[in-house]
Amino acid sequence: MTQDSKQHEGPFTIEARVIRQEGKCGFGHEVGDVIVFDGQTVQGKICLHALYSFLPKVFAMSYGAHFPWLEDPDVSTSACPDAKNPCVFEIRRIREG
Repeated sequence: MTQDSKQHEGPFTIEARVIRQEGKCGFGHEVGDVIVFDGQTVQGKICLHALYSFLPKVFAMSYGAHFPWLEDPDVSTSACPDAKNPCVFEIRRIREG
């Protein structure tokens, strides 16, 4: 258990934002699209292939996981599995004041 999870009740809100999209996304994702995971709901449109690729990271970060290789412990990236038309998401943990 990390210090973050000891001090925070319930899951952190996580935002996944499209920060890069090359080629043509078959689902229609575009740079700037945002998906919000608040621990109870998912808000925004999300391709299931992309979701499956980064959901473990969203779940871990929402409960305070720390990845030591990240420069900012609250920001990670993840790419969808479409190698010809990659869509890259920034996964950000939101720390409420």
